Amino acid sequence: MLRDVNTIITDGGLGVDTTKGVGIHFKIGVSPIVSSVPLIITGTMNAKKIKEKLGLSPLADACMDSVENGSNMIYCLPVNASVAGTIGDVEKVGTGLGLCTVTGTPNNAYEMIAKFTGAGGFNQAVLRYSVDGGYSFSDEVTLAVNGEVSIPSTGVTFEFTENVVQADSFKIGDTYTVKTEAPQMTNQDVLTEIDKLRNTAYSFEFVHIVGESTKALWAAVSSEEQTFYEQYKKPLFFVLEARNITEEESLDEYAQYLVDERIGLQNYDIQIVTARSLYTRMDGTIHDINNAGIVCGLYSKSGVQQSIGEVKSFNIPENKMLELLPVGIEDYIGLFDETKYLTFRKYEGLEGFYVTNARMMCPDGSDYRYAEDVRVKNKIVKETRKQALQELQSDVDMADVQGSLETIAKFIQIPVDRMARSKEISSGRIVVPEGQDILVTEKLSVVIRYVPIGHVREIEIDLGMENPFK
Repeated sequence: MLRDVNTIITDGGLGVDTTKGVGIHFKIGVSPIVSSVPLIITGTMNAKKIKEKLGLSPLADACMDSVENGSNMIYCLPVNASVAGTIGDVEKVGTGLGLCTVTGTPNNAYEMIAKFTGAGGFNQAVLRYSVDGGYSFSDEVTLAVNGEVSIPSTGVTFEFTENVVQADSFKIGDTYTVKTEAPQMTNQDVLTEIDKLRNTAYSFEFVHIVGESTKALWAAVSSEEQTFYEQYKKPLFFVLEARNITEEESLDEYAQYLVDERIGLQNYDIQIVTARSLYTRMDGTIHDINNAGIVCGLYSKSGVQQSIGEVKSFNIPENKMLELLPVGIEDYIGLFDETKYLTFRKYEGLEGFYVTNARMMCPDGSDYRYAEDVRVKNKIVKETRKQALQELQSDVDMADVQGSLETIAKFIQIPVDRMARSKEISSGRIVVPEGQDILVTEKLSVVIRYVPIGHVREIEIDLGMENPFK
């Protein structure tokens, strides 16, 4: 080989961190879209683009809530739900004598309206339709010769029937309204999708299960979380949604249901969101939603050590969150918070809504009561494991066993020191217990201890007068 001037590229000198998946999460939810790979939603996508990728679905709704509240990257696993959506009764207002039935399998919960803007019968009458309760309407369409109007991407079709006198069938201003219920995942649907995450190469921090769920799923997901940690070395936490109040329940009955539902669930990597609100989504529509999608967005724009209840940083404006639901729930927020559900609240004298506490379903006395505790813990586990893997099969000098082991431990401590410098923890240290028989066990045992960042959750002010002349 002829000699020449050769330039060798050395990479990594800037110290740029590799992707660690902090704030990135998976969503598992109902969608009519079929995909063998996760669908990626980014923080730059608008509502139209999200709906194009995920359909008019609960999964798309949850992604919109997360994106506009801080998420920059979401990996989505769309589920073809086992429990089909349902269609309610059609309500008619107007003088036209035509009839309407609504058929199909809805992809989401819709409030659909067909409103006639031109009179007549088939191939004459003109109408516009809405899927969001009248917030927005389609362009005008002429009623087809078969009387059917299929609403794109919803799975729903309006089927109109003419009157004997065709001209009397549909009058200007006639409206036909129907509400649908969203399809639902079974517990097995959810567990099947979670299983797909075991071997994924994506880097992520937590998983959001979209849609109402109950204790049976919470327990099953709790078991899956432990398997991920113990067998697959993937520490992560799950965000799930409690069910809404039913029409038959009083607030007292609903509160008692939630208190009872929580009994027996003790896992600090499980979070259950009870908070609901009347919320203006990024597409402008107003809905009764579970606030879990908002919560996921807040995690994405907060530091791992930062409480998403931090008042100065995480205000949900009142033109977005119009009110907490169900009406009157404010009187029960303290109870739900003590029961370790995640709730939202208002502060007298301040505008906006705030996370009360990012509670986790931890055992009593746990150090990991809040999401900020769990996120720090999980990051330390991931980063120290990654560093420790580099030290496997390392030589140990038997002339100075302790010194040799402590040298290895210092490398494992590097990410802990980095987190301390970044103020994700206050400090951290690593200890190598003495007397380890490395020749026999071939195992290095170390102890990591860290001091977390503290949080002010209550302030007491002592106010009084004083006399400057005394």
